[in-house]
Amino acid sequence: MKEKTKLILCLGSSCYSRGNQYVLEIVKQYIKDHNLKDEVDFRGQLCTGNCSHGPVMKINDVKHENVDINNIQKILDQYFSK
Repeated sequence: MKEKTKLILCLGSSCYSRGNQYVLEIVKQYIKDHNLKDEVDFRGQLCTGNCSHGPVMKINDVKHENVDINNIQKILDQYFSK
């Protein structure tokens, strides 16, 4: 069985107030629209310690900084576009 892709979104107060509340909804919808529920382990995490570069998201062990509604689709497509 293939290991799930780990997707962790920082939901600490700094990242959340900088827009991760919107990114959260986009990621959830992306997973649903692309039938990725069984392929993605999606979790929120309190502060990742990178507040000055937030919003922050990690996919597997790759950290993405300054994630927002304008670049989240492109980031997700890099990992999940078939």
